[in-house]
Amino acid sequence: MCKTVQRGYSPNDKTEFYGDAYPRLLTAGQDLRYLLDRGYPIKAASTFVGNHFLLSERQRLALARAVSSSDNIESRRKKEQTALPQGSVVHIDGFNTVITLEVALSRSLLLKCMDGTVRDLAALRGTYRLIDKTAPAISLIGDMLERYGIGKAVFYLDAPVSNSGRLKEQIQTVLGQAPFEVQAEVIHNVDTTLEKLENVITSDAIILDKCISWINLNSRIIEESMEAYPYVDFSVLACRPNDCL
Repeated sequence: MCKTVQRGYSPNDKTEFYGDAYPRLLTAGQDLRYLLDRGYPIKAASTFVGNHFLLSERQRLALARAVSSSDNIESRRKKEQTALPQGSVVHIDGFNTVITLEVALSRSLLLKCMDGTVRDLAALRGTYRLIDKTAPAISLIGDMLERYGIGKAVFYLDAPVSNSGRLKEQIQTVLGQAPFEVQAEVIHNVDTTLEKLENVITSDAIILDKCISWINLNSRIIEESMEAYPYVDFSVLACRPNDCL
């Protein structure tokens, strides 16, 4: 039996992201967006803003993941698919999708980002193990894909990440009776593979900027299955700068 784990939990999140910390993070996010819109690279811009607002490392990571330039947001929205033809094939960034749902099932911190995606701060850095939330997360994916009426789902798992083979087996087990074909592949260079495809399921910003089209699956799953999730909501910054806040 898998160990009970609260994926993505940090004891400092309540004070660093909620209450008085939240409006301060939004102000920092506005400044970061301003710099990104003027061509500054995300690493340098987020470091500058983080230093100015004396942010923790976790707060800085949240800003870098949640805030995007206006051009990138517009480009991603144009490629987003909200409906699919019956029998379509979808290509799933396996670790990216499963881990975010594990965090959601743990009721840990999630970011509602400017591009409409949901991102986590789990930061596993190449190490992964199955937990008690893994099978339920995969089940949620399967249920939503069934509602989309897809014909085939291909999960791509990063070979260098620990326990990728075990996650593959878990996917095949949980979705073994799904009404669509399920394929799980453990490969190198998942990102570069997905960047060339359509109907990609991921929240990875680099993949979203390069792929042909994508589906915001996790956002829909959490919205419909986990009512009133306590996001740290940066999506309010996606309005026109003069209208925000």
